[in-house]
Amino acid sequence: MDRTQPVSTTAKGPASSAPEVLPPTASGGVTQATVVKKTAPKSDYKPADVSPQRRVQRSYSVRLWSIRHSRALEWFYARFADTFLLLHPLWKSIGYRRVEGPVKFIEKRVKGFMFDCRMCGQCVLSSTGMSCPMNCPKQLRNGPCGGVRANGNCEVEPDMPCVWVKAWEGSRNMVKGDAILNVQKPVDQSLRETSAWLRVTANAAAAREAEKAGTSA
Repeated sequence: MDRTQPVSTTAKGPASSAPEVLPPTASGGVTQATVVKKTAPKSDYKPADVSPQRRVQRSYSVRLWSIRHSRALEWFYARFADTFLLLHPLWKSIGYRRVEGPVKFIEKRVKGFMFDCRMCGQCVLSSTGMSCPMNCPKQLRNGPCGGVRANGNCEVEPDMPCVWVKAWEGSRNMVKGDAILNVQKPVDQSLRETSAWLRVTANAAAAREAEKAGTSA
């Protein structure tokens, strides 16, 4: 036997010629974030607010503020709805279709900032403690799923407080908080990107006119 010839202890084939590459997490528990940090160029510049956790918390801060102040927002929304209803003759004279563009532009930005609104066109904030159910990754409209974590966070987005846990907390501060117990209809996808303000106003005006017609008859 030729002692100078190495004895192969690996399996034959082209796959055995290359060394096995382990994923970062498999080699001593090192995460990809650690690898990126170590390989990043070293300098005196340290970017501010690069923590994903801080960014997530900041993105929820206004939404959670709105839930904590749900009672004040309930009062304001009632007055706002009354004002919009008083302007019904103006909307009607101009035409609801014509006025929807500018109203929707304002509504999307105001509600987007305050509640992280997704413009479903069927706003139920006054019935859900000022917590928008469309922020739920599953878009549940009638209470939480069975996957709420022990700390009250979402099972899909672990850093996000469960929308419905916060909805219940917000509803307890509201005068009409028991409206959260009302069963909501499924989302009508055809109403997406439409103005809930104008829709609610038009429906309230129609109900008022029908009531007047019934009493006069």
